[in-house]
Amino acid sequence: MQSLWARTRTTLEMIKWEHSIFALPFALTAVLLAADGLPDWRLVLPAKLAWILVAMVGARSSAMAFNRWADAELDAANPRTKSRAIPAGLLTRNFVLGFTLLMAAVFIAAAAELNRLTLYLTPLVLAVLWGYSYLKRVTRWSHLGLGLALGLAPSAAWIAVRGSLDARILVLTAAVTLWAGGFDVLYACQDFEHDRAAGLHSLPQAVGIPAAFWTARAMHLLMLGLLVWFGGLFHFHAFGWMGIGVVGLLLAYEHSLVSPRDLRRLNAAFFTMNGVIAMVFLAFVASDLWLR
Repeated sequence: MQSLWARTRTTLEMIKWEHSIFALPFALTAVLLAADGLPDWRLVLPAKLAWILVAMVGARSSAMAFNRWADAELDAANPRTKSRAIPAGLLTRNFVLGFTLLMAAVFIAAAAELNRLTLYLTPLVLAVLWGYSYLKRVTRWSHLGLGLALGLAPSAAWIAVRGSLDARILVLTAAVTLWAGGFDVLYACQDFEHDRAAGLHSLPQAVGIPAAFWTARAMHLLMLGLLVWFGGLFHFHAFGWMGIGVVGLLLAYEHSLVSPRDLRRLNAAFFTMNGVIAMVFLAFVASDLWLR
């Protein structure tokens, strides 16, 4: 039992389960918007929400585990990541691959409980989630692959509630893609030297750290523009617009924490602030809908 508990803790640390807070609030935002106006939403939503949460946990856990499995040799050669579970010998690659497939099965089973379209789309979703791990081997824009992996959450949640796709929710998917892609560009700056030595592709490696910072800022400005468009499409009231404004202020603060010459507070900018941004947006949109 002690060994099982230790392995479980190591697995949870490997997949960074606490980082689910990045995509989950945007998915819940889509759930609230999709349920708004449905005559039977009080009867339908609790069960839907439960299966959406199971699907998201399964999909994200599978994606993170696959990333650690695919990158095991690269992680071992990188001083920043050599202490991860597989390079450190805490978990075997076979165990991690088995966990990846188990979580994928959980995701597929939950999708099947939601509706037929969510089930049919699971191969496409898994292709995006798993494929991201290989993009850094071929393109400097791999950051947008990670962004799309998170950005799929609101569109998937909408389909889970409505059983069909509304083109308006794709604007939020694009916004989340740019948001996550932008902060992944910043995060990749700390691996600048390793990526060049290993022949891996990233925006900082390709254009240098200062230009990468400007690109991340541009991506986040575009993200704010998309949120404004999104608010117009869904007829936001005061609280919704306030939420977008607060997100903009938080993004500005996030960028003030780091610079091309000082990456020491990158973890605070990457993890803490992005979690706050996602939760703030959900809270303001939920308040906007509640007060209508």
